[in-house]
Amino acid sequence: MSRSLLIQIAVASFVASACALPAAPPTPAPPPASAPSASTPEPAEPKAPAAKPEKLTVLCTPQEDWCQAMTKAFQEQFGIQTSYIRLSSGEALAKLRATKDNPEFSVWWGGPVDTYVAASTEDLLEPYVSPNAAEIPSEYKDPNGLWTGVYVGALGFCSNRDALSKLGVEKPDSWEDLLDPKLKGQVAMAHPASSGTAYTAVWTQVTRLGSVDAAFDYLKKLHQNILQYTKSGSAPGQMAGRGEVAVSVIFSHDCVKFADEGMNMLEVSFPAEGTGYEIGGVALIKGAPEPEAAKMWIDWVLTASAQEIGPTVKSYQLPTNPNAKVSERSV
Repeated sequence: MSRSLLIQIAVASFVASACALPAAPPTPAPPPASAPSASTPEPAEPKAPAAKPEKLTVLCTPQEDWCQAMTKAFQEQFGIQTSYIRLSSGEALAKLRATKDNPEFSVWWGGPVDTYVAASTEDLLEPYVSPNAAEIPSEYKDPNGLWTGVYVGALGFCSNRDALSKLGVEKPDSWEDLLDPKLKGQVAMAHPASSGTAYTAVWTQVTRLGSVDAAFDYLKKLHQNILQYTKSGSAPGQMAGRGEVAVSVIFSHDCVKFADEGMNMLEVSFPAEGTGYEIGGVALIKGAPEPEAAKMWIDWVLTASAQEIGPTVKSYQLPTNPNAKVSERSV
């Protein structure tokens, strides 16, 4: 793949928002995990308006089973008929653009906030500062209320130990390890035009190497070992679990999830040079057809109890609410 084509594929997908993003740090900054004390204020219970909303449509980006668990729990707690459509980050942004004049969704939940930043620059989001946002550390929310973080996840390598053994390759612990000629056709990652995971992977290279040029020089070399660029950010991990590739570049919590679901030959490792991380967000969509129900959803997903639902379906992202219990499987 030519360098110019690589740039068209990846840079075009995030150039609008790159200037607004912080550089990815070498290690993720997990939210505080302090236990609640007697003086910890109770989170504000989402208050139904005078006329109770009847339904809510959620644009959902995390794993399908997490979307199901969250919408089911919200509906049971508040009696609001709640449905969702699951799209990858890039697809979600494209959908919001396409339906700007007649929005189909009221609230956007999950997925890296770089796409939320891009959406906000295109006037696709409505500011909303939830009373429960006060519990969320400032580094995990937009100061103007355009989005608020609900989880944090670190980018890593998800490898099939059996496949690596057959190739005579050690588990990767460096970005440079992915360039090993023995891994030709044995690496998978998502496509940056459709996936926030891939955006994070690309921007991590810019950060660690110091420039866009250096990053794309690296990506051009990596391309020689790539079997497939997937639409979904987590799909490469499933490819590794099935033995289609030896190594995938995904968020580490997804690798742990797939291992817990039966792909027990999968192992997580992290690059010694450092890695990027995502903040998964929630936001009110501009022109939302169900704005009051959407605000209730935002209030609710910022609570500790709502953020503890993820691990029940093997979604091991770190919660942003410091009062939420952190699963021992979280990475």
